[in-house]
Amino acid sequence: MASRVVSVVKRHPQIAFFVLAYAVAWAFVPFGSFGAFGPLVAALVVIPLTRGWAGLRELGSRLIRWRVRWFWYLVALGLPLAIHLVTAGLHTAAGDDVPSVTAASVSAAVLTFLVRLVNPTDGPLGEEPGWRGFALPGLQSRYSPLAATTMLALLVAGWHLPLFFLEEGGLQPPVLVGGLVTTIAVTYWYAWLFNRTEGSVLMVLMAHSIEGSVQAQGWIYMIVWCAAAVGLIVCDGKAWRRPVDPRVVTSPEARHQPPAPVTLASDSRRG
Repeated sequence: MASRVVSVVKRHPQIAFFVLAYAVAWAFVPFGSFGAFGPLVAALVVIPLTRGWAGLRELGSRLIRWRVRWFWYLVALGLPLAIHLVTAGLHTAAGDDVPSVTAASVSAAVLTFLVRLVNPTDGPLGEEPGWRGFALPGLQSRYSPLAATTMLALLVAGWHLPLFFLEEGGLQPPVLVGGLVTTIAVTYWYAWLFNRTEGSVLMVLMAHSIEGSVQAQGWIYMIVWCAAAVGLIVCDGKAWRRPVDPRVVTSPEARHQPPAPVTLASDSRRG
């Protein structure tokens, strides 16, 4: 039985990953919670089964890929902050109440950002090794970055859906529709950053952490993120077409690595 499951997972690693990511995260919903670490768990299960140590090394190298041009650090942190500032400015122009910025609020945001970088049960570290470290490179091995990101964006948005049922007021249209569309738009930003930094999950992890360290939602936030996503697609069209940089797809060595350790373990239990 175990060898049959391994065989299915090996033949369909992307499908197995998404099924497991959904299953792990949604399994906590009946208990009033959500397993944000589902993509991380799914990647750590599927990669050894399908790619062995080569796949794990590839994921690890993406997670610590810090040697990128210095300005990418500014972009990763600066664009989400700019989105928040533009959103706050538009709310102010519309006469809405906007929380004031104080030393305490800045300190809290910085602390939240740092904790989210290393907390595997939170969104950034719980999601990015799976979405960008495994799923996107695999999809880009077969499809253009634009097509791969579109598929991933829809799947990631669907994965987040139970969160709106758990959150008080989450089913109100500005929260539900705005949240789902924002998630789709943000996925294009993360994919663009990942591809432009030669497959650095670390850069996306930082961007994801800073984006969620300041709470924002609603129509205006959604519109600003959609404008940013459209701008990235229109202004940098070359980044969304083939040929794809080999550093942002699943390497042939990792793709064809046999899952020998797992198979042996299954055989020993069967005997």
